[in-house]
Formats: sequence, C-alpha cells, structure tokens
Amino acid sequence: MTDLLFVYGTLMRGFALHRLLVGRAQYLGPGTVAARLHDLGSYPGATRDPGGIVTGETYRIADPGILATLDSAEGPQYDREETQVRMADGCEVSAFMYWYTGPLDRGVPIPGGDYRAHAPARSIHRTTSRGGHDAA
Repeated sequence: MTDLLFVYGTLMRGFALHRLLVGRAQYLGPGTVAARLHDLGSYPGATRDPGGIVTGETYRIADPGILATLDSAEGPQYDREETQVRMADGCEVSAFMYWYTGPLDRGVPIPGGDYRAHAPARSIHRTTSRGGHDAA
C-alpha cells in the first residue's frame, strides 16, 4: 500500500480543506497525473484521460487514519485509488488520488488541468474561508 497522496483541488495548500492534511501529511512537491479536470461549481473533479494532465500536490501520509477522514470529506462521488504521479523532477511515484465518478452534466473542463490557476476557483476560494465540499 502506498503512503503517498496526490491532491488537485480544495485539499491543496491555500484552499479550505487543506486543514485536513495539516499535521497528518507532509508536502513533497508538485506533480501531475494523466487525467482531465472538471469545474463542478465550488470544487473540481478529475476523470481518467491518458491525453490530459492534471496538476496538483503530492504528500506523504504521516497518519494512516487520515484516509478515513478524507474518504468521508470527499463523499460517495469520489473513489480513492492508486495512480501514477509524475513529480517535478521527472520521476514517477504511486500515490492515492480521488477520482470523480459522478455525473459530468454540469462539469466544465478546466483548460490546462490546474485548479489553482483556474480563475473561477480563485474567486470562489478567495472569498470563502470555509467550504462546503472538497474535492481532492
């Protein structure tokens, strides 16, 4: 079992749900995953796409109990699975990631796959100190 976690949405530093990682996971650096990122309103969702790229952050899990907390925060429309992450230095590591499995009827693809650079995300999360949902 892996002890790494890749996050791409509101669990990243500077977003509302990052507090769930504080003291329970160690930041290792940026990474990318072959996927497509969708804007689902106040949070993103990643779906498998070998031709796409999603940018996020990679963490080493210090407290294994964090996974149950994150599973609950993510909810039933996200499945935690191991996936390959390409780190900034080019090496690949295996990490857990939350894949969105819900309906995409209201989802809009995020060009470039970077939630932090997505203008609507910046405006939503700049004015919201607590968030409802999450999304990795």
